[in-house]
Amino acid sequence: MMAMFGLIVSGRPVQTEFQPISEVQFVATIPDADSINHIVVFLTGAIPFPEGTAGQVYFSWPDPIAPPNWQPLGHISNMKPSAIFKISSLKKLEEMGNSMNILFGQSHIVHNAQIGIAIVPLSNISEVISPNNPSNNITFAHKMLDNFMNFVLSYSTTQPHMVPDPNATYVPLSAVQNWYTNFERRLQQNPNFWRT
Repeated sequence: MMAMFGLIVSGRPVQTEFQPISEVQFVATIPDADSINHIVVFLTGAIPFPEGTAGQVYFSWPDPIAPPNWQPLGHISNMKPSAIFKISSLKKLEEMGNSMNILFGQSHIVHNAQIGIAIVPLSNISEVISPNNPSNNITFAHKMLDNFMNFVLSYSTTQPHMVPDPNATYVPLSAVQNWYTNFERRLQQNPNFWRT
């Protein structure tokens, strides 16, 4: 049978061994995936998608004591025959090893990841928004700031209505508003300033 899909992992041979799970679902295993940051999934050109369909691409970091957790990465199609996906942020941090895994000379746990492709109608393709997109960072920050300001404002009171509490610390609302304005200005200048 001719291979429909291919998988590229940096420093490794091209992989075209996707195992059929059903007529429309295919899975490939990436051995020793701990150090992999990006993958490329592509159509080999041997077999196109049936008219009106595309391939939704998924990633799974198998857990030996739980069912697979398939996370959507994006899609490929006849019009978009290849795509690069970042998978490093999808790996479970707790599974990346800890100091107790150094016993008996084993310095890290070896994990095998899986890539799944489901052939679905084009109308069912769901776009996956990158969490590292600057516009997503700005949107998130604005929503977070608005939520914070609404929360703080819900506790605001005027001085005549204040009940003295020697255990409470009071911050002028103008100081919070000043912080909000400065944070928003810095976010507009550089959406990733908070990463440094």
